[in-house]
Amino acid sequence: MLSAEAAGPAEAPGRGVRSKSISPRQIPVIGVVTEDEEMQSVFKPMDLHRIITILEEKDKDDLEEKQLKYVKKMVQYYQNGLPLRELTQIFKILNLCAIKVENQPRFIESVYEILKLCGLPFLKKKASDEITYAEDTANSLALLGELMKIPSSELRIHICKCIIDFYHAEPPKKHIPGYQQVSSSYKIKMAEVGGLARTMVQSMILLENQLVEKLWVLKVLQHLSTSEVNCASMLKAQAASRICAHLNDPDPSGQLLFRSSEILWNLLEKSSKEEIIQQLSNLECLLALKEAFKNLFVRGFTHYDHQLRNDLLVITTIIAQNPGAPMIECGFTRDLILFATFTEVKSQNPLVKGLKLSNTYEDFELKKLLFNIIVILCKDLPTVQLLIDGKVVLALFTYVKKPEKQKIVEWSLAQHEELQLHAIATLSSVAPLLIEDYMSCQGNARILAFLEWCENQDPFFSHGNSFHGTGGRGNKFAQMRYALRLLRAMVSLEDENINTDLCEKETIQQLIGIFKNIIKDPNENEEAIVLEIQSDILLILSGLCEYHIQRKEIFGTEGVNIILHVMKTDPKKLQSGLGYNVLLFSTLDSIWCCILGCYPSEDYFLEKEGIFLLLDILALNQKKFCNLILGIMVEFCDNPKTAAHINAWRGKKDQTAASLLIKLWRKEEKELGVKRDKNGKIVDTKNPLFTSFQEEQRIIPLPANCPSIAVMDVAENIRAKIYAVLGKLDFENLPGLSAEDFVTLCIIHRYLDFKVGEIWNEIYEEIKLEKLSPVTSDRTILESIITASQNIGKMVVSLQSEMIESQTRQDMQNEQKVYSKIQGTNKQRELANKSWENFLARTSNIKTLKKAKKLQEKAIESSKYNERPHNAVCHRTVIKGLNTTVSSGPVVTVESTPVRLLGGPLADTDIALKKLPVRGGALQKVKTVKILNEPKKSIPT
Repeated sequence: MLSAEAAGPAEAPGRGVRSKSISPRQIPVIGVVTEDEEMQSVFKPMDLHRIITILEEKDKDDLEEKQLKYVKKMVQYYQNGLPLRELTQIFKILNLCAIKVENQPRFIESVYEILKLCGLPFLKKKASDEITYAEDTANSLALLGELMKIPSSELRIHICKCIIDFYHAEPPKKHIPGYQQVSSSYKIKMAEVGGLARTMVQSMILLENQLVEKLWVLKVLQHLSTSEVNCASMLKAQAASRICAHLNDPDPSGQLLFRSSEILWNLLEKSSKEEIIQQLSNLECLLALKEAFKNLFVRGFTHYDHQLRNDLLVITTIIAQNPGAPMIECGFTRDLILFATFTEVKSQNPLVKGLKLSNTYEDFELKKLLFNIIVILCKDLPTVQLLIDGKVVLALFTYVKKPEKQKIVEWSLAQHEELQLHAIATLSSVAPLLIEDYMSCQGNARILAFLEWCENQDPFFSHGNSFHGTGGRGNKFAQMRYALRLLRAMVSLEDENINTDLCEKETIQQLIGIFKNIIKDPNENEEAIVLEIQSDILLILSGLCEYHIQRKEIFGTEGVNIILHVMKTDPKKLQSGLGYNVLLFSTLDSIWCCILGCYPSEDYFLEKEGIFLLLDILALNQKKFCNLILGIMVEFCDNPKTAAHINAWRGKKDQTAASLLIKLWRKEEKELGVKRDKNGKIVDTKNPLFTSFQEEQRIIPLPANCPSIAVMDVAENIRAKIYAVLGKLDFENLPGLSAEDFVTLCIIHRYLDFKVGEIWNEIYEEIKLEKLSPVTSDRTILESIITASQNIGKMVVSLQSEMIESQTRQDMQNEQKVYSKIQGTNKQRELANKSWENFLARTSNIKTLKKAKKLQEKAIESSKYNERPHNAVCHRTVIKGLNTTVSSGPVVTVESTPVRLLGGPLADTDIALKKLPVRGGALQKVKTVKILNEPKKSIPT
């Protein structure tokens, strides 16, 4: 019971509306004339402090009458709403009246009247009142929860009604001059801030055996739990466990179970699911849930009962996700397994005797929820024996078959299809745990027969209208997809009995046939699901063939062909997001498992340019594929025919495989933070391979069976695989490398030496940390090894420097050569022009000049298609033409063309002249011509 002191000290009149007395001499304020005369005097200043003082008085005659009179007057005064600024004092008056109810029952009516006023919208005079009086309002509303401690059934019910009115309040019919109504959301918000929800939850402890009050409190909590803030506050008061533990309390109306489940739903949706699961994961709550669900399952007949049953099952499913929940201990797991399988496996258990499920929506949803909870329950290993006892695998396998022609009584065709897919999906989780049950049910044979039906052309119109049926409308892709998932789950167990049984049933041939048929008849509309089917087929084949040469031989050329088909996929599709990446991973895995080690398949793969396709994918420079491809190439290099294929490959810009691998090495080292200078040389000869991660990690003593950082580095990046591939290709004969590649190749060549040095250095450092003192001979050997490793680093740096200097000299020579060519061209042009001028100056024959002009024009026209400067070509051509075509007079020698113009790398124009369309064929180099048996003459003027 609350005392008067508990409500807080009496506030001064200055709080809220100040108390004033009107003097007769004052001029009265004239209000607005209305029909309702009471409205003219509403909200004149009222002395609430005086009412509080009177209610706190004791031991006076006629005090109760006086107190009731004042409270009644106050209620009449605020009949249209309570102002925010006076809320604190009004709620203090409410608290004082409620305290008196137990000994003075007449006050109960006053309390009811005040509570009714609290249900009305609050009033504000200024817009800022909502902020100014927010704290007072929150504290006042929190008092309602505290009043629930007063042992009065009627009072508690009225308090609950008042709170519910926050959400359904009707506004007052009369408008109060000078005031505005506060929105209902403000009142709800202040109830959240004040923690009303928490106090209402705590009040439930007082209502253990009082059903009516309990139902009213649950109704209040049902409203309050629509808010995230309230849900968080309720959880602090252990609302979930307190409500769940009393689900089966006697209640003829059925409201208790309904309202309780509704509150639990709201808590799960609007607050921490983990915290709620923790609160409900105890024996008391689970026993209550079990009994409530079982009663509704067996005895519930109405639509409402079935909905409530399904809601409780969903809540149970969420709790079952907690491995610590005592689902088995309370017997709930056994009952759920029985309910999930009783329609497929006949049971004599009295719980399900004579019980049937209809094809109503609620029963259909129940069946799917039961399949779903089995998947969750099987994650707890102690559940396995219960699954065996319940014959769960047998029950689920009843759905792994083609639909029967006769009408399915229990479910419609669409419902049966959805349950079939759901059952196969459930088997993928359950069957790997129950291998013996799987084999005893002939699981492999059933799946393969089902796959055969999926592949044939029987008319089947799939509805594809469920989560599991996505992408399968009008076809059998959904059925094939889930059957292959189940098969993949079983093969991944690597159980030899299962895999041998599959191979004896010619599973490899059947799966290759399915893959080939999909390729022949592609379905672009369902591309994503088709890609998933193809990926699963390749993964299953990989699991079957990995360690067995005979199975790889069965995989054979047909299997290699489907792998090659996938590898030829357009690289742009890898970025589509449809699943081509996954398919390519599965393909690379199948190369490793189904081809490597089988020499006929390896040779066929090489013959069909499989290595070229691998290098094409590697050249895409996608890190996620590099490691696997390089691993495959390392293994393929054991085949002596592989090296020729790798060296023959050419990528974009005529890139060779060796150049590609060295480029990948440089990129990997850059990502790992390995120190190299601008030319790619080693910076730290002590630790030439150190990554940034290795530098950050301190060396610590490790057990002998624990790999060190240097050893782990080998497995965590691709450098070791690149070293292995290049090593098998022979480091000395790699085609198409640049000077930069050779500098990097020096490091790759010594990778193993550097890595061995790293490990010895780690051993040395660990010995120091452990403060061990090796004997003299061991110390000398260890120091010699460390020094030798460093010397190798220095030697590689020296070799790299020589290469860089040699390349620099070669670049300079090439530059000088080009420069000299440019100089020769300019000099040639200058001398040719001079020769032409001399020729014209010494020639007076008109015919000769005309002929020269024609030859010049023809040579100029022809020289347009020659890359060399045309002046020299034209002039030489003209002079040659004149020397060979002048018919009159003796043969003359033109000495004005110096012999030096006809020599040199740029002056040799024979190749260019061969391209000129000059009459008589290609012109030949003209040497100095002399008159035979006659003295030398000049050309006549």
